Amino acid sequence: MSSLALYRRYRPESFAEVIGQEHVTVPLMQALRNNRVNHAYLFSGPRGCGKTTSARILARCLNCEQGPTPTPCGECQSCRDLARNGPGSIDVIEIDAASHGGVDDARDLREKAFFGPASSRYKIYIIDEAHMVTSAGFNALLKVVEEPPEHLKFIFATTEPEKVIGTIRSRTHHYPFRLVPPGTLREYLGEVCGREGATVEDGVLPLVVRAGAGSVRDSMSVMDQLLAGAADQGVTYAMATSLLGYTDGSLLDSVIDAFAAGDGAAAFEVVDRVVEGGNDPRRFVADLLERLRDLVILAAVPDAGEKGLIDAPADVVERMQAQASVFGAAELSRAADLVNTGLTEMRGATSPRLQLELICARVLLPAAFDDERSFQARLDRLERGGMAAAAATEANRAPTKIRPLPRKTVVMKRSSASPAFSRSAPMNHRK
Repeated sequence: MSSLALYRRYRPESFAEVIGQEHVTVPLMQALRNNRVNHAYLFSGPRGCGKTTSARILARCLNCEQGPTPTPCGECQSCRDLARNGPGSIDVIEIDAASHGGVDDARDLREKAFFGPASSRYKIYIIDEAHMVTSAGFNALLKVVEEPPEHLKFIFATTEPEKVIGTIRSRTHHYPFRLVPPGTLREYLGEVCGREGATVEDGVLPLVVRAGAGSVRDSMSVMDQLLAGAADQGVTYAMATSLLGYTDGSLLDSVIDAFAAGDGAAAFEVVDRVVEGGNDPRRFVADLLERLRDLVILAAVPDAGEKGLIDAPADVVERMQAQASVFGAAELSRAADLVNTGLTEMRGATSPRLQLELICARVLLPAAFDDERSFQARLDRLERGGMAAAAATEANRAPTKIRPLPRKTVVMKRSSASPAFSRSAPMNHRK
């Protein structure tokens, strides 16, 4: 098996292979079909989402013998040179602006740019980390970017397009790349694992996608690390959670069940298991917040798993649906707010365990708060299975009502000397 990193072995060689960036690749392919290619491009977006890879593909499309074409032939000398494992082309120059972004570097580039390509159709400069080019460097490039010779193309790639000076930005066609959606990334990782012949347990890929945070390169690096350390049984869920630092699902299930039952002993026992197991309390709280978010969505949208609103295996979604049905919407929302506030307070805390225990205490005691959300949470608890016990608790807090004495009927005998009172007869007043 190749010793190349996974993300290098599966780096796309055509726009059709780039995932999650159709809003960029489709217009670029159409521009190539129409032979309306600009002289300068700006590819921006988060790291690891395909900017530099797409720049190489565009160079391949431009210099293919059958090009400019949206589908490089892969057989000509230029395509072989710019292939995934190719030696590279002398006419496609990649420059890392982080170390070559000064004015002297820009002047050197400007002088060499006017020389024609050695064997290709175009001389193409791919300037990575373009935001690292100094203002003086950009100004030195301005003239050649504004009015380049026919054989010259520029592709700037950056994570911070706002730092590219406006005079350069205005001369380029700007294509913003995005983070790859979790569903698309999970499907792609599954295909890669299939090609590698690797066995991966259910629940592992969502963890990898979460760790990669929408970056294809980061997700592939995480997957590569898991595959490298896998034993004969493949990549297990326990191995992935341990290696990536995520909380095991059983701990989250236990603390959620404790919150639902109002069982403080069970909740604090989970805290002890978290700490004694060597887990980071901050990571546990972050994962707990993620679980509560899923429960809030499931409470509002019961088929959220089928709609792709929750990225989890079917058995986990089914378990979370049962958990969400036990809570009320207000109680779940309030618990998520408390955990979110607690997570913010944990940053820089000297005693993370104490902070975690306080978070659990706040979630377990909604009656200790007087806001409207707490009142709704108390109502949610009253409507659950433990309504009798909760109602008794509320009754003990209410002031004792005094039962009125039974009213006695008093019969007054009318004296013959007393005039009868009637609505028609006015009462006589003494003067």
